Amino acid sequence: MKSLHPKNIHNKGYDFQLLLKSNSNLKPFIQEKHGKLTIDFSNPVAVKILNKAILKTHYNIGFWEFPDENLCPPIPGRVDYIHYLADLVSGVSNVKVLDIGTGATCIYPLLGTAVYNWSFIASDINKRSLEVAKKNIDENQLQDKIELRHQKNLANILEGIIKEEDKFAVTMCNPPFYASAEEARGANKRKTKNLGNTAVRNFAGVDNELWYKGGEKAFLHNYLYQSSLFPKASLWFTSLVSKKENVKSLELSGKKLGVTSFKSIQMNQGNKVTRIVCWQF
Repeated sequence: MKSLHPKNIHNKGYDFQLLLKSNSNLKPFIQEKHGKLTIDFSNPVAVKILNKAILKTHYNIGFWEFPDENLCPPIPGRVDYIHYLADLVSGVSNVKVLDIGTGATCIYPLLGTAVYNWSFIASDINKRSLEVAKKNIDENQLQDKIELRHQKNLANILEGIIKEEDKFAVTMCNPPFYASAEEARGANKRKTKNLGNTAVRNFAGVDNELWYKGGEKAFLHNYLYQSSLFPKASLWFTSLVSKKENVKSLELSGKKLGVTSFKSIQMNQGNKVTRIVCWQF
């Protein structure tokens, strides 16, 4: 198993005895397998409670609620992105981050404020998701650190969100991976089959979280183009990329749009490999 970022406190796995101290609701879901404590990761209830315990134990985030139809993000992988961004903007003081598509969980702003005391502008196209995100922000008393903005135009990513006075150290994004609802459902079925379980809620997600017309490639190229309209608004623009072939495509398009620096950072999360693409003008 390949390791997470060196600064990621989850590199040694989960300490279930420690996690139980902050969330006793986890106890019924813990089981022993091959001499080690674990949970059934195909059980969406267990996964959500595990992540809530992680947030309380390691990040002092005591409140974290969201509807079942929203994706439940795995905390170790999400905080990895934060650590790699910290490397990218090391030396920058008073870091302000733009999180595109923050979702109901508001997970990146919550983690970024907890680990690095960054401040955030967080956007989403779904008003209901923003209402839930606001509850998570308010309950953790982070109103001074995280501001929410509603993207009203389906065609836009940065336009309508970035204001003239905005100056960000970095912009981040976890884009929708699929080209249609049908493709997303097919992927869910494969994942649940691999886990040997018929439950699919662990891979739930409202439409804008899972799919975008044209898929990940179309979203990323739209994001890249719109970033060229705001070249000075952010020192770095970044995004997660699941498909390796999309990295080269973005790099080639970026050159035509005036990108002066482009890099790809590989993230290892268990047996899964993903990438962060980063560019600046």
